[in-house]
Amino acid sequence: MTGWIRACGLDDIEQEGARRFDHGGKTYAVFRSAIDEVFCTDGLCTHEAVHIADGLVMDYEVECPKHAGAFDYRTGAAKRLPPCINLGTYPAKVEAGEVMVALG
Repeated sequence: MTGWIRACGLDDIEQEGARRFDHGGKTYAVFRSAIDEVFCTDGLCTHEAVHIADGLVMDYEVECPKHAGAFDYRTGAAKRLPPCINLGTYPAKVEAGEVMVALG
């Protein structure tokens, strides 16, 4: 695993929101829960490679903006079809108001 990388500022993500983060030729999604927890997943839906950060975020789930499939962004688990493959997840934390992710 690489070291911690700055994804964005915590204030760059609304509560129950998401933000796209690109690094090393790959797209990720960073999520902020209603209680300011942060999580990071792969950034593309496993069904049709749509940017998952553009989807509706609510109650620890993100809905794909294309076909309304859903994932638990804490675990990456596919929760509603059509996606049936989970998203990859990565450690995330807040340090001095910055969202940091560990990519490996």
